Amino acid sequence: MSTSSLRVRLALVVAAGLAVVIAVVLIRPIARVVASKLPLKIVAIVALPGAPTRFDYESLDPKTDLLFLAHLAASTVVVYDVKRDRVVATIPGLPDVHGVLAVPALGLVYATATGANEVAVIDERSRAIVARIPAGAYPDGMAYDPDDAKLYVSDENGGTETVIDTKKNVRVATIRIGGDVGNTQYDASSHRILVNAQSRGDLVAIDPRSDTIVARYPIRGCASNHGLVLDSPHRRAYIACEGNAKLVVFDLKTLKQSNTFDVGVDPDVLAYDASTGRLYVATESGIDSIFASTASGLTKLGEAFVGIDAHIVAFDPRTHRLYFPVLDIAGPRMLVAEPR
Repeated sequence: MSTSSLRVRLALVVAAGLAVVIAVVLIRPIARVVASKLPLKIVAIVALPGAPTRFDYESLDPKTDLLFLAHLAASTVVVYDVKRDRVVATIPGLPDVHGVLAVPALGLVYATATGANEVAVIDERSRAIVARIPAGAYPDGMAYDPDDAKLYVSDENGGTETVIDTKKNVRVATIRIGGDVGNTQYDASSHRILVNAQSRGDLVAIDPRSDTIVARYPIRGCASNHGLVLDSPHRRAYIACEGNAKLVVFDLKTLKQSNTFDVGVDPDVLAYDASTGRLYVATESGIDSIFASTASGLTKLGEAFVGIDAHIVAFDPRTHRLYFPVLDIAGPRMLVAEPR
């Protein structure tokens, strides 16, 4: 999720040491600040298992009400029940787990075990690891193409995209992107895989039928385009520039970037709730932003410090509640918020 393994390890040290001691003891006052500066209401603060060390991606299966969180430093996936606001399981054996992606249609969860350079396939019901698939030199984020039953995995430091056949759980292609590779998303409208080539400053389009690159779109004024999420109703891609704290809006109709906004330092994970039209930008600095998306464009609704390591966010499309894992001196916590 970062630009290099060195950054991840430095973040782990900071999260586990000085930052925790100095700041996260203030989590409850921070929660009050969040509620006052963002159009959010904090509804719960729930303890998460393990030491107060870095979490990475999280992914929700709305069919089962289960949210899966990659606890990188613990090499586990934490299973959180959003209906009951409690942890129901932890899944071990996932070295340096970074990415996690629930695919409800398959009843499976995919996790990138970066320490083993593989993708682990987890049966959601039994929570057992049913397959392990080689996935490049530094597997990170993932996207699922339901039309072709393929999983696309960003090999961040290896400069490639690994393609996995989810019917057979085997690697079927390796696509050379070049340079460091950021987040990956599937665009159902164009039937393309979109990938951030973050050290080249390109947004790459892949045809999943041939697993070849069909276009590269330059993203200007964006240092290290890492985070990526799609706004399908308005045909936009939102791109987080972790090197210079910018958010780029890329028009998927004209295939050109249309606007740029300032956000918190080192933006990482983006989440877009299409039914409310809200875009959430989480950052490594913990200063997170909320935007409103309409047919005419984006409007920033607020920006505030959410918590130490609040660089990831997920939402429930039914309740619209948001889930921010943050660090606390006594252990990690889940901040649960709902929009106001």
